[in-house]
Amino acid sequence: MGWLAAGDGYEVALVEGRVAARATSGRAAGRQLKSLPKALKDHPEVERLRRFAEWLDRHAQACVARVDTWMVSSLPVPTRLLASVWPDEAWRAALRDLVVLGEDPDEPGFLRDVTDAGELRVVNLDGETVRLSPEAVTLPHPVALPDLDELREFAAELEVVQGVEQIHRATWVKPDSLKEQETQRKAFRGGTYASRFGLAARATSLGYQVSGGYATCRVWDGERVVDALMWIGEPYWDGQAETGDLSWQDVNGHPVQLSQVGPVAWSEGIRMAAALYAGRTIVEGRSA
Repeated sequence: MGWLAAGDGYEVALVEGRVAARATSGRAAGRQLKSLPKALKDHPEVERLRRFAEWLDRHAQACVARVDTWMVSSLPVPTRLLASVWPDEAWRAALRDLVVLGEDPDEPGFLRDVTDAGELRVVNLDGETVRLSPEAVTLPHPVALPDLDELREFAAELEVVQGVEQIHRATWVKPDSLKEQETQRKAFRGGTYASRFGLAARATSLGYQVSGGYATCRVWDGERVVDALMWIGEPYWDGQAETGDLSWQDVNGHPVQLSQVGPVAWSEGIRMAAALYAGRTIVEGRSA
């Protein structure tokens, strides 16, 4: 975005997401000022840029949230769709360097570019840039990546920084020793918060939904949608609150046995529970 006239002797523009000003006359002409002059703080052009910057932030967050949903679900994403959004800087920042899978599920690679025609340029584990033209690709959840350790090592060599947490996402593998008919996981029970409001606020700040007495996380796991739910207390309780049991249910609200929970839903549910438990009040000293 270029510089726009604002008042007598100044121009303003968005620089790295913030409104900046520069003088158009005098000894400082053409030089960006360290701070916004008082005369410009309430100028209409400055206010317009501030609102635009806020919109850009919301747009970037929405792009990250959407790509995160694609990745967690591992659903196919049409390459034409990727080509249409790639020119947008916010979409590109969310998508670039994610591991993608085309027609060959054994050939993962880091997405580097998408052409207008929908051709993908991907860096594979041999360090070669290859061109792919599948109808759709998947952005696999890390529990679905057999070469995850190798991908992490290679990403470190390439100094890859992903806009959406994928290969360095915390994952949990479902244990084999689950009891028959068991529907609740109790490992994260008892994380104490000063208030139920504080516990709910942590859940929403981490991107989870709060519905009734639960923090929830919806996951497309295989061929069905599953909700992970963690009890966080009655909605209008104003006293101390604790994390409760973790469970899963289908879209009709029927409990899912732990042995029937898929690997992605299991990992994402435990990830939510661990994050909420980690925010608990830690008591130190003799009475801890």
